[in-house]
Amino acid sequence: MTPYPRNPVVDATGTYPFVRMAQDRQAAEARGIAVTDFTAGEPREETPELIREALVAAVRDTPVSPYPSAEGLSVLREAIARWVGRRFGAPVDPATEVIPTLGSKEAIYGLANILVDRDGGRDTVAIPAPAYPVYERGALFAGARVAEVPLDPATGFLLSEDALDALPWDRLALLWVNSPNNPTASTVSRAGFERLAARCRAHGVVLASDEAYSELWFAGDPPASVLEVEDRTGVLAFNTLSKRSSMPGYRSGFVAGDPALIATIKRVRPTVGVAPQTFVQRAAVAAWNDEDHVIQTRARYAAKRELLLPALRQTGLTPAGGDASFFLWLAVPGGDDVAYAAHWLERGLAFAPGSLFGPAGAGHVRVALVPTLEQCVAAAETLRIC
Repeated sequence: MTPYPRNPVVDATGTYPFVRMAQDRQAAEARGIAVTDFTAGEPREETPELIREALVAAVRDTPVSPYPSAEGLSVLREAIARWVGRRFGAPVDPATEVIPTLGSKEAIYGLANILVDRDGGRDTVAIPAPAYPVYERGALFAGARVAEVPLDPATGFLLSEDALDALPWDRLALLWVNSPNNPTASTVSRAGFERLAARCRAHGVVLASDEAYSELWFAGDPPASVLEVEDRTGVLAFNTLSKRSSMPGYRSGFVAGDPALIATIKRVRPTVGVAPQTFVQRAAVAAWNDEDHVIQTRARYAAKRELLLPALRQTGLTPAGGDASFFLWLAVPGGDDVAYAAHWLERGLAFAPGSLFGPAGAGHVRVALVPTLEQCVAAAETLRIC
C-alpha cells in the first residue's frame, strides 16, 4: 500500500523532546514508581483569583461570541504597552507595535515562515545552542537552514562572539536569542542587546528575543528586554503570561517591536486563525495590570530554589548557568546526563537531560522548579538520602 504523502521534516525532527520525557515518566509510573516531575517548564502554581474572576466576567458578559480580531483587543494592547513601559522603560505604541498572541510559542514557531526568503537568498535562521526546540523546528518546517550559535560555558552560557562572527550573515533572515535562556538561565544585558541589534541592522537581519522568563530572577538586576535598545529597527520581543502569571493553559502572550515587522505579522495572522479568545484577552488585561501576584510568584520560586539547590549540589551537580528563569542548569558529574537522569527517575525524580536541547547541552541536566513547595521538600530529602 502506498503511504500518504508527508513532509519529511516530520520524520527528521522526530518526537518532541518533552513528549519523550513524559513517555519515560509514564513508563516509570507503570512500574510502580511515584514520580515528581521536574522536566517540563509548565507552572503548577494556582492562577491568581483576580485573573480567573476577569475570565468568568468576560464569559458572563459576552452572550454572543464573535471571532476575535487578529490584531487583538485594543484594551489588551494598551495594557501590554503600559506594562512594557513600566517594566523596561520602553515606550511602545499599542496600535502599531504590539500584537496579542496565543501564548508565545505559536508566534515563535511561525516567525520563520513569515521571514525566510529562500528565493531571495535569505534562507537561514540562527539559533542559540543549547536551545528551546521550537526555534529550530519552526525554521525547519519553513524550509530554512539552521545555523547554531554556541553559548559559551566559560562565560555562564552567554552568546559566543566568535560564533556570531562565523554566521553566514548574508544568508540570515533571523537571529533568535532567548533571555533569560531556556535551558541555561543566562541573560543578555542591555548592552549585549544593543550590540546584537546593531549587528543585525547592519546585515538586514531580524533580531527576535524570546523573553518568556523575564519576570523570574533571583540575583542582581531584573533581566533586560530587547525593547530597551535605542533603535528598534528589525527588533521583535516575545513574552507570555504563562510563567509570569501562572497561566499556561490560557495561552496568552504578545509580540512587540519594529512597526514594519508588526505590520507584516498582522497581514499573516488572519490566514492562520490564531488570535486569542476574547475572554482570555480580557483576563490577560487583568494579569498585565497587576504586579503583586508576580512578586508573590517570584518569591515562591525563590523558596523552591533555595531548598533544592543545596540538595542537588550534594549529589555532585555543579551550577553552570545563570540566576534567572525557574530552571536550574547543572553540570553532571562524569558528564553522562542521560544516565544521571535515568538514575534519579528510578528513584522518583524526573530531570531533563541537557542533551534534549541539542548536543551543546550534553553533560548537564535542567531542573524546572515547577512542583509544589511540599513536593520540593520531599524531593530534597530524597536527594540527600539516595
